[in-house]
Amino acid sequence: MTELSTLTVAGSVAGAAYLVAALLFILSLAGLSKHETARAGVGYGIAGMVIALVATVWATLAGAWGTASVTTGLILLVVAVLVGGAIGLWRARVVAMTGMPELIALLHSFVGLAAVLVGWNGALEESAMSGALLDIHHAEVFIGVFIGAVTFTGSIVAFLKLSARMKSAPLMLPGKNALNLGALVAFVGLTVWYVITPELWLLVVVTVLALLLGWHLVASIGGGDMPVVISMLNSYSGWAAAAAGFLLNNDLLIITGALVGSSGAYLSYIMCKAMNRSFISVIAGGFGIAAPSSSGEVEGEVRELDAEGAAALLRDASSVVITPGYGMAVAQAQYPVAELTSRLRERGVKVRFGIHPVAGRLPGHMNVLLAEAKVPYDIVEEMDEINDDLAATDVVLVIGANDTVNPAAAQDPGSPIAGMPVLRVWEASNVVVFKRSMSAGYAGVANPLFTRDNAQMLFGDAKQRVEDILRAL
Repeated sequence: MTELSTLTVAGSVAGAAYLVAALLFILSLAGLSKHETARAGVGYGIAGMVIALVATVWATLAGAWGTASVTTGLILLVVAVLVGGAIGLWRARVVAMTGMPELIALLHSFVGLAAVLVGWNGALEESAMSGALLDIHHAEVFIGVFIGAVTFTGSIVAFLKLSARMKSAPLMLPGKNALNLGALVAFVGLTVWYVITPELWLLVVVTVLALLLGWHLVASIGGGDMPVVISMLNSYSGWAAAAAGFLLNNDLLIITGALVGSSGAYLSYIMCKAMNRSFISVIAGGFGIAAPSSSGEVEGEVRELDAEGAAALLRDASSVVITPGYGMAVAQAQYPVAELTSRLRERGVKVRFGIHPVAGRLPGHMNVLLAEAKVPYDIVEEMDEINDDLAATDVVLVIGANDTVNPAAAQDPGSPIAGMPVLRVWEASNVVVFKRSMSAGYAGVANPLFTRDNAQMLFGDAKQRVEDILRAL
């Protein structure tokens, strides 16, 4: 078999494998959209990635077969897969659910960095193209580097904010909107310049510009909008992967990058609607988002409750709604909460969960925790499904939630979170708020729910307090 026929066969096999992998990725996204099919969706994604990796290794080695570089290439591939796989398995085993948002943000940064390196490699490598094709290649390089660099530093800032290594409050530089828009205008101008005159210093300039823009975009977004930032960076990483696919002439990277980019953009849109934010404003770095109030103090008298008192309320209740938040994840209270749910249902109490779209610091965070604790899917409802039923509910248990149940969003036009749709838990007959202290939520906004006449505070670790209630029952 000649070298040309070997390359043709390898390319055909890889192309067919990429098509199968792409279909599996689409099935994975479809499966992950529902609780009942999520496990199958993960399986499809794993299978697709295995096929993609094997096909890529096959095509790469086939292209170098018979040359001295094949051994070096094989060694480098094996080392890269083993090192990357070992690190991935280690992190997956040790990361807690509370650390998942910042881990995902950090992983997005790797995709961005990879796109930057691929772009620079495409610029430094001698190209056999000419004419219009060469111009397109230069544009691909420039755009890929820009998207990748923005994703890289933006993801790093998101990681620092989510892991509390950086203040969650938005960075309010003078004229920040003009800075963002100016950077985008400069990028467009530099792209045209680079296509006409592809000089290396222009690529250096756009790399630095994009790194600074990525940092400023995410730094300008407040902590309360972090779920939007995570899905937004997910979208950016997808487009960065697609740009790398064009440079590497890899159809699978283009397809999967487009899938991730478009699904991440749509998820960002859903998150923005849930928080009454403009999609364009968040993407552009937080236009119109007010800084959280410096005072997270609550005015008024707070009524404190103990576990026995909470158990007494639950004994007399016929309907209970539980609204979890990030505090439940921190306390790892999902298991006793699931047991409490089971105990109450055995007593004939109607128990449901109300999940705000941005509860936690990652889209779907609370749903995963409840599924992990084997809470039945059919009693877990979204905010829009359960909000109208809260007025007829006997007891609402607010476990670790804060900003997503803040009445100021609906009743105080001057609040930084005014207009944000929230769970109207204060409409229930009784509200029990599980909190460690009276501190404000992640958005830094005081919550007047704590001083409502029908609200009582149950202080302490959420897991221990729920276990105390179980013993009292």
